[in-house]
Amino acid sequence: MLHDLPSLLVAGIILLGIFYLGFLSIKINFPSVILYIVFGVLLADFLTHNELLHFASEIGIVLLFFLLGLEFSLKRLGNIAKKIWPTGLLDVGLSMGVATFIALGFGMGFFESFLVGGVAYATSSSITAKLLDDKNRMANAETEFMLAILIFEDLVAPIIIAVLIGLQAGGGSFAATDLMWILLKVVGLIGLAILLGKTVFKKFEKLLAKIEDEDFKITLLVGIAITFGGLALLLGLSEVLGAFLAGMMLAEMGKIERVEHAVVPVRNLLLPTFFLSFGTSIELGEGFPMPLLLLALLVWSMIAKILVGVIGGRWYGLSKRVSLRAGLSLCARGEFSVVIANVATGVTQILSGIYIVAAAFLGMVLFEYAPKITNKVYGKPPAKKTNLRVPTSPNETNNN
Repeated sequence: MLHDLPSLLVAGIILLGIFYLGFLSIKINFPSVILYIVFGVLLADFLTHNELLHFASEIGIVLLFFLLGLEFSLKRLGNIAKKIWPTGLLDVGLSMGVATFIALGFGMGFFESFLVGGVAYATSSSITAKLLDDKNRMANAETEFMLAILIFEDLVAPIIIAVLIGLQAGGGSFAATDLMWILLKVVGLIGLAILLGKTVFKKFEKLLAKIEDEDFKITLLVGIAITFGGLALLLGLSEVLGAFLAGMMLAEMGKIERVEHAVVPVRNLLLPTFFLSFGTSIELGEGFPMPLLLLALLVWSMIAKILVGVIGGRWYGLSKRVSLRAGLSLCARGEFSVVIANVATGVTQILSGIYIVAAAFLGMVLFEYAPKITNKVYGKPPAKKTNLRVPTSPNETNNN
């Protein structure tokens, strides 16, 4: 039916649907990302190969990673790496590495297995941050550790996507020289971004201050993000990596708030179309593909994140109780898994889509019950005494 309607009317119907689902997600306290994907699944027969939707979704995901890159100046990257890199590498090994081997064990090819491992890797930043805020856990002792893990994953995810795009361009075949060539292009693009950030864009803030018209400012910033994303595509890499590096270039300037203020409304408008577009690619007519692999991935991915919290949290200096609570709260998958799954085709994409929705739901349940499970394992923390003594440190009340 939608095939026969004018494109403008279809766009209006999609935006109204996105508005309703976004409003509904607030009312029922459920991640909008999952609702958008399900909306796309329901509209798959009507919107498959819709060029307007595909273009809008691509701009949305580019702007998401562009704004993410703005948060990572070189100085901040160095500070994060010093403290979290051992746990971050453990996360890569357990969440992505073992999941890749599980998929290989079920007979999938290397490319498909590596892609499935990537889908199983990243915790959803949006779902986790929202749950931390909704459940009043932002001040808890484990929150800094969890956010550091999310940041590390945010840095690794674009590189995984770039490698997958490079391998896909080579027909999914794998050779050490192919991987080295892809990594060389990634390093080259990163080097170019750093160079431009330290030279051309060092005084970019002054140029933005001179542009009084917000429309021109938006055009300039979105143009930079899309151009660098397009350069990455020209090199056979992912536009996501290019957009992230474009943001990193501008992170070297003084006040990134001006950039965020201009770009965030455009991202918020277009980003939901990416998740909807991904949903349209999931065809459930043939049922659940490879159910045993799906079950194995779900079980292991939950165990892997719990281990990352339990082991990595101790490395980070947290108590056993707090480390377990952190691990139980890191299991939800979401936006980055969707971006990685979007590279897949056929059965692998359907499997990935079902996994993401199921893992997001299970992760939310584990987050909800993390304090209760922790208390079951370690017993309830001792009751706080009520007196007039002033706490000696701001974290004193959060160690339980």
